[in-house]
Amino acid sequence: MTATPHTLSHMEASLPSTCYHGEEHWQRERKDLLRREWFCVGREEQLVGPGAHIVVEVAGDSILVVRNRQGELKAHFNVCRHRGAALVAPAIDAKWRITSAGALTAAGTIRCPYHQWTYSHDGDLLNAPFLREDDGVCKAELKLHPVEVDTWAGFVFVRLEPPADAATRRLADVTAAADRSLANFSMGSLHVGHQIDYELEANWKLILENYNECYHCGPVHPELCEVVPAFRQQGGSDLTWEKGVPHRPGAYTFTLSGTTRRAPFPSLPADEIDLHKGELVYPNLMASASCDHVAAFVLWPLGPRRTRVQCLFLFAPEEMAKPGFDPRDAVEFWDLINRQDWAVIERVQRGLQTSVHAHGWYAPMEDASMDIRRYLRERLGES
Repeated sequence: MTATPHTLSHMEASLPSTCYHGEEHWQRERKDLLRREWFCVGREEQLVGPGAHIVVEVAGDSILVVRNRQGELKAHFNVCRHRGAALVAPAIDAKWRITSAGALTAAGTIRCPYHQWTYSHDGDLLNAPFLREDDGVCKAELKLHPVEVDTWAGFVFVRLEPPADAATRRLADVTAAADRSLANFSMGSLHVGHQIDYELEANWKLILENYNECYHCGPVHPELCEVVPAFRQQGGSDLTWEKGVPHRPGAYTFTLSGTTRRAPFPSLPADEIDLHKGELVYPNLMASASCDHVAAFVLWPLGPRRTRVQCLFLFAPEEMAKPGFDPRDAVEFWDLINRQDWAVIERVQRGLQTSVHAHGWYAPMEDASMDIRRYLRERLGES
């Protein structure tokens, strides 16, 4: 990942192109970065009540997140300690059109469908049929393999392998900047009112870099720049995201008209209502906040050239409860912006794979994009 020496004044070399499409680099990221970072896997509202659970794939591993009887979130590798069967695997059952006698039970346990080894939500082995301690079954040594789990602003995060400095890299440390900037949006109380899933033929880092700069906004997002003219001025070099970016006069949210029937979040002070804010929580959560909704993007790296993106539209529950609640003004606007981004990002991915492309360049107004280089170097120990 060594950068090419600079040859253009005031321009910085980007990551080597192979970092965006090479299998070797992808395997290193998967092993030494994605497994060791706090990785966003969804919203807490997916996990309401004891036994509520989700199964997600993180860096190639299947992870089970479940809420226990005490209301705490627990996460485990989704594998039985006996013979390695996946504890919860609905896709496999559906493929063969069967119903397994296992998974999460009404009794509040996790039961393997293969030989019925049964675990608590906390991961303790409760029962191994027909086996006793004198058969060599030490229940205390056969707990499910644990995964760290924590929450921020209503989002659920897991960490598969705590790094050596885990004590100084708590989730609260990772989200500190976003917590300050988005504090008044009360995201923990918001609910998902709509979701769009996309699959891109592109490396996950290209999506983060694109989110972190507005040099592209003028040519790629004309409709967005009608609502927020500052996005096309000076290549976005004068934007202050932590303070917020103003809309054009008369506009205050991300819709084609710049307005909406939804009321602003009651937690927002008056001087923040007409500002747009955006934050990136590395490695896989992007949050763009308007006064009446938040568009959150959860990235799922699937390989060196493929990424799934979940776009979650978050609204105040009291607005969602009103008769005639309709999120389409925000959803359709964001879907347009997203598709414009995805098309140009896939163009970049294709270009990076050209044999003559060794690396790109960052223009001066793309300083924020250079965070991805620092982020990778800090985590992968490369210069």
